[in-house]
Amino acid sequence: MALEFNSSNFQSEVLQANGPVLVDFWAAWCGPCKRIGPVIDELARENSDLKIGKVDVDSNQDLAMRYNVQSIPFIAVFKDGKVVDSVLGAVPKSQLQAMLDRHRGAIA
Repeated sequence: MALEFNSSNFQSEVLQANGPVLVDFWAAWCGPCKRIGPVIDELARENSDLKIGKVDVDSNQDLAMRYNVQSIPFIAVFKDGKVVDSVLGAVPKSQLQAMLDRHRGAIA
């Protein structure tokens, strides 16, 4: 199951994490977000060595603004406190797994 990131834990859980962290910026009213949600949960189960989680943009508008999230779902890989890869929309699971694989080398 994907983790829940929010304004209170984002610094410690995402920005200060060792290795890449995949973050799904989403909202409950977003149709494509509902489709990608179970895929994010699957990725979290299948990549238990990595942090994978979600940010509800309605509850955490400060984070959405900080990372210039203008459309959702916006899925970003953070590494060393910075966005190193991102994709917009409900993309295939294989594309998200490839994003993770590209950035996991430093912790493998």
